[in-house]
Amino acid sequence: MNKLVTLTLLCFMTISLNAQTSKCNCCTENHKAFDFWIGSWTVTKPDGGLAGKNVIDKIQDNCILRENWTSAKGTFKGTSNNFYNSKTKQWEQIWIDNQGGSLHLKGKRIGNQMILKTDEELNKKGESFYHRVTWTLNEDGYVRQYWETITNDKDVTIAFDGLYKKD
Repeated sequence: MNKLVTLTLLCFMTISLNAQTSKCNCCTENHKAFDFWIGSWTVTKPDGGLAGKNVIDKIQDNCILRENWTSAKGTFKGTSNNFYNSKTKQWEQIWIDNQGGSLHLKGKRIGNQMILKTDEELNKKGESFYHRVTWTLNEDGYVRQYWETITNDKDVTIAFDGLYKKD
């Protein structure tokens, strides 16, 4: 066999082997459920003022939806890793910011909304509370992020309300 034929066969076998092993484990519909949040965004408050900038992208072979937040003044920054947990069949978010804060949210997409919440905790008064964050894909392509802190399953405080518009 001449060298050209041998080289051609080797290349073909390598391409075939790579095609067989390059299955995307995180390309299911469930893994894509939060893709509506992907993009570079300018985020405004309800009064129209600038809240900040957020860049959302997919990393690790589409297994992680990564968020990089910067507040309008640039003093508050945070990153979250969002992923579909195939074992529990739900989405999770791990948020860590430059102030030492962290959140672990879990939930799922319902219709045009991704709804994630924390486990219940006790506040300084001994009252039960949890955080619920809802991202809504609007018909105009904008995304609204609405973060509530719910105490005693009835008292609601709005922690954040932002409208995402793509840059």
